Amino acid sequence: MSVWDSIVGQKPTVELLSRIVESPAEIAQSWLICGPPGSGRSNLARAFAAALECPNHGCGECKTCRQVLAGSHPDVSVLATNKVTIGIAEVRDLVEKSEQMPGTSPWRIIIIEDFDRMMERTTNVLLKDIEEPAEHTIWLLCAPSAQDVLPTIRSRTRMVNLAVPGDQAVARFLETETGADRHIAARAARLAEGHIGIAKLYATNERVMTDRDTLVVGVLNLGRASDAVLLADQLIGDAKAQAEEEVNRDVKREQAEFRRINGLDPEERIPAKIRGAYNAIGKKDDVRRRATRRSRDVLDRALNSIASIYRDVTVLQNNAEDAVGLVNKENRTAIADLASRLSREAAVWRLDQVNLARRRLMGNGNPLLVFEALFCSLIA
Repeated sequence: MSVWDSIVGQKPTVELLSRIVESPAEIAQSWLICGPPGSGRSNLARAFAAALECPNHGCGECKTCRQVLAGSHPDVSVLATNKVTIGIAEVRDLVEKSEQMPGTSPWRIIIIEDFDRMMERTTNVLLKDIEEPAEHTIWLLCAPSAQDVLPTIRSRTRMVNLAVPGDQAVARFLETETGADRHIAARAARLAEGHIGIAKLYATNERVMTDRDTLVVGVLNLGRASDAVLLADQLIGDAKAQAEEEVNRDVKREQAEFRRINGLDPEERIPAKIRGAYNAIGKKDDVRRRATRRSRDVLDRALNSIASIYRDVTVLQNNAEDAVGLVNKENRTAIADLASRLSREAAVWRLDQVNLARRRLMGNGNPLLVFEALFCSLIA
């Protein structure tokens, strides 16, 4: 067993970092881990942190490895956010922590997920510490690509680039991690297009997979503006329901963990002195905010699914199916019919419309109007 066992489809990178962990002279103190969404940036950062702290270089079995991977090691701090941007106060807290000596391990390690969500003025707070870290501190910054990070940060870090995991590697991971049937794992991996988190969601949540199937069929059957309006309304409703379900599940898990940490039974009354902290977990405003953010993630996933249709159309138009395969194999007949009716330029234009819809969503556009406009533009 090893801390690297959960890293999917990144063999060259794992081999490189494993060698570095065993050679202290090669350990840089500021790292930038880049990879597309779902490639496992954060998981790789945690595994790397565990290997750096572990006396056996990442055995995966000792207390140190278990604590780092579980997020409970006192010398490893992780900054993750559900917000659109990372706040300057949060970063200042990390800078203070980075100057403290590690308590039980060789390094104090700071992991920042979604580093690309940091505004320039917030990044400037970190600049000196990234350039000249404390002797005992290692920074692990995670971002989709180097272009999403300021040049001043790029020039001061050692970069690691992750690949898009292959379908077979993701499918094997799903079978091992979730116990999914071989055929379900293979389909989930194919539809996720290398995004490990989405693949896991497809393999374990039948509703999410069904909603995706409904969306793809709906797009392929768009014939009138009324179809576009109805499909947009259905998609927004499904996204909201999915998001609320996921957030409520997270709240219940967090409440159960709060009870466990405080030694309370599932039905035991919360003592008055900690009742405020417990109630804050399921606070309505926070739940609503998290659900709104999560629904945007669901809609972004829907845009990827829509784009995959026109990706498949271009694959058929260029006779490349044998070389790269189709994402939506189950819908091949309808996609082939669409490919015969669209020109190459029209297929590419529709992919551009999907990207335009994504930009509008990121610009806080009304989701219903964004998707109504998108679906109207896709009518063939």
